[in-house]
Amino acid sequence: MKVLVLNGSPKEKSDTFRLTEAFLRGFNREQEHEVHIINVIEKRIAPCRGCFSCWQKPDGHCVIQDDQNAILDLYRTADVIIWSFPLYCYAMPSHLKALLDRTIPLVKMNMVQEADGTVHHEALADFSRIHTLVICGCGFPDWEGNFDGLRAMCNVCFREPDMVCVPETPLLNVPEAAIVADPLLARFEQAGEEYEATLKLSAETVADLERPMIPKEVYIQNVNGR
Repeated sequence: MKVLVLNGSPKEKSDTFRLTEAFLRGFNREQEHEVHIINVIEKRIAPCRGCFSCWQKPDGHCVIQDDQNAILDLYRTADVIIWSFPLYCYAMPSHLKALLDRTIPLVKMNMVQEADGTVHHEALADFSRIHTLVICGCGFPDWEGNFDGLRAMCNVCFREPDMVCVPETPLLNVPEAAIVADPLLARFEQAGEEYEATLKLSAETVADLERPMIPKEVYIQNVNGR
């Protein structure tokens, strides 16, 4: 399978991307898949101009000549797309959001209404075959209320993707926290194996991955230095 990983962390040592790397180790355990990792912060991706020139010449490319068109080519040929990023202001980092905004060339101006009444733009290709996974980490001690906006956006943009929203991810880069961080990384490897076999994550697996590593009160005390 062709796997496109969009790493949206702006940092070289990313807490969230450690989880994604563990997931990929499990995903590739049985066989080595074609994995293309893009560190989005390193790419030249301008904001969308809203000019809709891409709809005048629907070839799947944007009129802005930067790194986005090469990403669009990888996007529409991928079997699996993994969006990996830390939570920024209850959503995705701005440079990754620019990439998402610039995927407009992959759809047409024509609109389609589904049986349930929802309306969307007609796709240039069969994107129903692409499996999308979102892995997002945050520095809060739990996910209740913190990931709600992101979940709503991703469910609309990616048509109900598999999502894993992980709290307390700064613990992954604290040596003293290895006793709780290493088991989480191991569970992400197991989740990668599950996803490779079924291209889905069970509700039980997601709940396990999203479980806080340490109690909320203890985490807050550590963050506050008390």
